[in-house]
Amino acid sequence: MMTALATVLEVQEDIVVVGCQQKTSCNHCSSKDSCGTGIVSKALPGKVHHWAFHTEKKLSVGQLVEIGLPEKNLLQSAAIVYLTPLLFLLFGALLSEWFLSPMIGLGELTTIVVSVLFALGGYQLAKRLSHHIEQKTEQQVSLLRVLGEPVSDTNLGNAAR
Repeated sequence: MMTALATVLEVQEDIVVVGCQQKTSCNHCSSKDSCGTGIVSKALPGKVHHWAFHTEKKLSVGQLVEIGLPEKNLLQSAAIVYLTPLLFLLFGALLSEWFLSPMIGLGELTTIVVSVLFALGGYQLAKRLSHHIEQKTEQQVSLLRVLGEPVSDTNLGNAAR
């Protein structure tokens, strides 16, 4: 089980909605200041994921909690998102190179166009499949522990007195 820190966004009886900021690995690289990806990741905020689940614990909005996410579903989703468009691209290129290009006679242009179209089809399929896995993952999110209230400016002022 993978863990993530999340903030409680909403509490409705025994259903809690939490939000978790998506993290990138760009902050750990030694060339993050000169890399284009590192600069973009600093400029744009990360995606926030929301999960809703049942819990018996009393939580309040703004609390920091640790949630557990099933590894299997996350790894399946990552494999689908990365591999499906790539496999469709390769299949389109082979199909075009072996069958369509000899029949039409346009050569590499046909292969490129068909490959791109197949990759776009693979992207759309991956999007649908990963959405289905995301919904399954949302049902399996669990609360591991409550970490407490976030540190705010008013809490810091009271602690200094």
